[in-house]
Amino acid sequence: RNPPTMHAAPATHAEVAETLSSLSLGLSASELHGSLTGFLCAGGLSASGSWLQDLALGEVEDALGDSPRRELFERLFDECTTLLDDPEFSFEPLLPDDEAPIAERAGALVEWCRGFLGGLGLSGSLAHEGLTGDAGEVLTDLGRIAATSFDTGEAEDDEEAYAEVVEYVRVGVLLLHGELARAPQDATRH
Repeated sequence: RNPPTMHAAPATHAEVAETLSSLSLGLSASELHGSLTGFLCAGGLSASGSWLQDLALGEVEDALGDSPRRELFERLFDECTTLLDDPEFSFEPLLPDDEAPIAERAGALVEWCRGFLGGLGLSGSLAHEGLTGDAGEVLTDLGRIAATSFDTGEAEDDEEAYAEVVEYVRVGVLLLHGELARAPQDATRH
């Protein structure tokens, strides 16, 4: 069932969260995945073995040491890289499963967006600063989501609103990835 480019089962939010929790680093799985995604979207180049250092997450790197848990983070990197470039647009933010309470999922989405914006900044690319049109609007909206705290009300309305925001983030990130991938060639035209 896995896409042909994947060699192992996809990393789950629960696996990554459990590993980060066991390392006592105070970093959420969603924030970590958002950081990685933002870094990659903005053209941050890394190898699967050094991306934690590139994202200024040396404490995660140090805590992992040579443990078997390192493979989970290498898998996360490989999956994110592959899915961002997937012509089927199968990329998804790494968020808690639908069985988790809506407040937990909404909080994770906020953390994911914060991580994404941080990763974008850590990429070393300034291409995102000149974005206009739809891409600029998506970036602004991600900033708004990152600064939000969701109020939960009617469960059904909350589920629908959450699903819409997740889909907007997912599609917006793919749009940004496409725009930022073209940015280096366009930079000479400004």
